[in-house]
Amino acid sequence: MKDTYRHQGKRQQLVRTVKKKGITDEKVLAAIGKIPRHLFMDSSFEDHAYQDKAFPIAADQTISQPYTVAFQSQLLEIKKGDKVLEVGTGSGYQTAVLCDLGAKVYSIERQRELYKKTKSFLSKLGYRPKYLSFGDGYKGIPEYAPYDKIIVTAGAPEVPKDLLSQLKVGGRLVIPVGVEVQTMTLFVRKSAKEFDKKEFGAFRFVPLLEDKN
Repeated sequence: MKDTYRHQGKRQQLVRTVKKKGITDEKVLAAIGKIPRHLFMDSSFEDHAYQDKAFPIAADQTISQPYTVAFQSQLLEIKKGDKVLEVGTGSGYQTAVLCDLGAKVYSIERQRELYKKTKSFLSKLGYRPKYLSFGDGYKGIPEYAPYDKIIVTAGAPEVPKDLLSQLKVGGRLVIPVGVEVQTMTLFVRKSAKEFDKKEFGAFRFVPLLEDKN
């Protein structure tokens, strides 16, 4: 679990890269510059950890591209103390970014192997989400709803109704929608039945699978 000066230097290069691509939120940039992404990856990929690319992790999943993590985090507009539902814990890298931004994170993962691994790993690194759950992300975590913000880190063919219903009025849901290629989509809840929707271009994610535990 080493984080060397070399790693730290590479992280600063990564910050410059995502900044050039349009990330302006200073808190998000600081989190990218601080969190040791190489520790979230298989050691054989360590040299690639600070490239702006997605990489494979356990259970046929991926650790998202840093730019994507930063882009979704920036769209959420997290304020300290926000209650955030994360659908797809994965490697825990996005979870760590959310924790670093001061969010109270409730995260759900459908791959048991990943869930167990990430749960013990995050606490070793000192990131403490409020609640980590093993289960179907389509259903969210209703017992802790409503949430200020919801982030989905897998591509959904359509927006799960359960997630929309778990969002506070005034809350923001960031989700990649689509099958082969996804469109990053932001929903802002205006009232009990009304949502504003904005789209932000194409991204690629592993699919969000329903009822597949």
